[in-house]
Formats: sequence, C-alpha cells, structure tokens
Amino acid sequence: METAVSNEDPMTTLTYEIKVKGRLDPDWSEWLGDLKIAYDDEGNTLLSGQVADQAALHGILAQIRDLGMALISIMPQSEGVGR
Repeated sequence: METAVSNEDPMTTLTYEIKVKGRLDPDWSEWLGDLKIAYDDEGNTLLSGQVADQAALHGILAQIRDLGMALISIMPQSEGVGR
C-alpha cells in the first residue's frame, strides 16, 4: 500500500464531492458545513463544496457516520483560493 505525502499549502481550501448511499434531506446542508446537496441517478446523495482543511473534512465524515449513512466515495475536485 502506498503512503501519500502531501505538499499541500495549508492556506488553501479544497473542493470535495462526497457520495453517500441513500438520500439525505437538503435541510442537513447547514449542519454539514453548508455543503451543497444533490442526488445522482442511483438515488445517492452528493455533497459538494469547499472544505477548509483535513480536520474539517474528518469532521464532516464523522457527521456522516453519526447519521448512519454509508460512505461511497470522497473526491477532491479542485484547489480553492487562499484563505
């Protein structure tokens, strides 16, 4: 198993798309860091938006776990602007 070493600038944010199994009501958006909620053709939820850092990403993942939703994927979309 390869170990990834990040040279990521800690002053940048990343945009992520997180896919979870099932449909999550849009009212959860604010609780999940104002991530945009959309749905794919299979009825899964797509959460997308800027995440400040790895700690914030792990916090969102913990919230998804607490909702009892199965995580399908996490995809970084693009580098954001400096904070």
